Amino acid sequence: MRTRLKTSFLPLLFAALGTAVHAAELSCPDLKEAVQVAACPTDAELRFTFMGYCSDNARLYGRDVLTCASFENYRAVKNIALWESADGGFSGYLSCNVPPEQIRASPALRMKVERQKNLTRLICDYDNDHRLEQRSKAACTVQAADCSTGACRATCE
Repeated sequence: MRTRLKTSFLPLLFAALGTAVHAAELSCPDLKEAVQVAACPTDAELRFTFMGYCSDNARLYGRDVLTCASFENYRAVKNIALWESADGGFSGYLSCNVPPEQIRASPALRMKVERQKNLTRLICDYDNDHRLEQRSKAACTVQAADCSTGACRATCE
């Protein structure tokens, strides 16, 4: 009798839990509000990491030949710092070769979702090749991908 009583409440419990889960609607954050949270690397730090990343041994295994072709190429790719949206929900490594004012003036272009195993990446692409993304385990669906009208949004559960 006791087992039957417990199992009869399971559908009610699952129904209550199902209604407690709400979908969150997200849009690409405005870069005007974004904050640089890590310092740009110094020239000395870039030269040091260039020697390690682009050493002769690394080139023998065919890793990233274009980046390692010269220090200038390496600097163009690796001279980056971590930025976050104002609420901290989105983050990305943006170029230190671009002035912060230009980064903040970049409008959002498009939104997309990429799923890798159980990780969801909600990606916002901006003008001038800037990108912020949110990583979570929630399943997200893009409702409107075009940000040029300011209407890009996704729903995450």
